[in-house]
Amino acid sequence: MSQTSLAAGLADLGIALPDAAQHQLLAFRDLLLKWNKTYNLTALRDPAQAISHHLLDSLAILPHFGSGPLLDVGSGGGLPGIPLAIAKPELAVTMVDTVQKKTTFLQQAVIELALKNVTVHHARVEELQGQYAQISSRAFAELGLFISLTRHLLAPGGRWLAMKGVRPDEELKALPADVTAEAIIPLTVPGLAAERHLIILKAGS
Repeated sequence: MSQTSLAAGLADLGIALPDAAQHQLLAFRDLLLKWNKTYNLTALRDPAQAISHHLLDSLAILPHFGSGPLLDVGSGGGLPGIPLAIAKPELAVTMVDTVQKKTTFLQQAVIELALKNVTVHHARVEELQGQYAQISSRAFAELGLFISLTRHLLAPGGRWLAMKGVRPDEELKALPADVTAEAIIPLTVPGLAAERHLIILKAGS
């Protein structure tokens, strides 16, 4: 039943994934719920709900992705980083979180799911080094803080991808002067009856 609802949700999003990737996504869901009993990685306990609220919610931003390495900030239980890494094996995904138990889970997930394109850091994002074409966050921080903590990591011409619930108009008004919203995209996530938005931001002219 899980694979049927995942496949139906992917079809609704217009995303075609091979069976192997769908099995990997469900294996990640199972791993997340198993570790959750000890580590409290997510408030969700229901396996069916985890498909819509975690897997499909993460993958809803896939059609709006560019190319180039991705940094996922405040990855927590690996969302959206791990579903994106499974869906796009050619995408180099780096995940960072300050909470040791969360990065321990992420490392284990990378090993068990044999994800060769994922790197995990236990660190504060402001102490991280490197350059990334895309920086994503899901319920990490308000937009201004997200930008200030990660600006040194954004490659020239890069984009921030902030996953939000309701459209964050007040946060958008408070953006730094040199940061503009390239796109504000309402997302419809199958099985998720809540407002979702993807905010794509860029710096400079």
